[in-house]
Amino acid sequence: MQITFSEGTKVVHLPAIMQRPPRAHALLVLGHGAGAPMTHTFFETLCTGLSENGIATLRFNFPYMTEGKKIPDRTARATATWETVLAQAKQWAEELPIFAGGKSYGGRMLSVLFAERPIPEVKGLICYGYPLHPPGRPDQLRAAHLPHITHPMLFFQGTRDALAQVALVQQHLTTLPQAEIVLIDSADHSFKVLKRSSITQTQVWDLIIQRTTEWIAHLIT
Repeated sequence: MQITFSEGTKVVHLPAIMQRPPRAHALLVLGHGAGAPMTHTFFETLCTGLSENGIATLRFNFPYMTEGKKIPDRTARATATWETVLAQAKQWAEELPIFAGGKSYGGRMLSVLFAERPIPEVKGLICYGYPLHPPGRPDQLRAAHLPHITHPMLFFQGTRDALAQVALVQQHLTTLPQAEIVLIDSADHSFKVLKRSSITQTQVWDLIIQRTTEWIAHLIT
């Protein structure tokens, strides 16, 4: 499956994967993080679990990943990509309610788009590991646009995330009127937990899948 992204006379064909289980009741469109494509283990695990719970998923690669570049697309290109993908998703979704989410960079670019140009057909946004600040630079917050988002939002954040200090997460994300925060104890930015943690890696994945499923179900009922 491909999504055609046009920039003037330049056209980039973005690879995409859609998983639609029988009797799906919602579609979640997913954008990847800065350093890993849509086929990363995180998305493979997430999409498989959601499919088992009746949620279809559509994931895609951003243009820079498709072009083999290491530096992520600038904000304007990334948000334009999101707009293109969501427009295509509306056609593929048919009657399904649409949600959108992203891992780290993918979620941040999605949030920027909806702070500036919200898309009413999308029911809610999910950020898996929102990069609230660069690693080791909590003074450089990426939160100024978030209060402008009017859509419901769900954040999954690890308490060991080097890109989101817990105190700052609680200060800036929990104050958003339409946001729900799920803190995962001892998880890092990739949601990996320490072996000595009270929760296993399998339990982390199960928690993320379960809370995603419940949140989507709540919004469509």
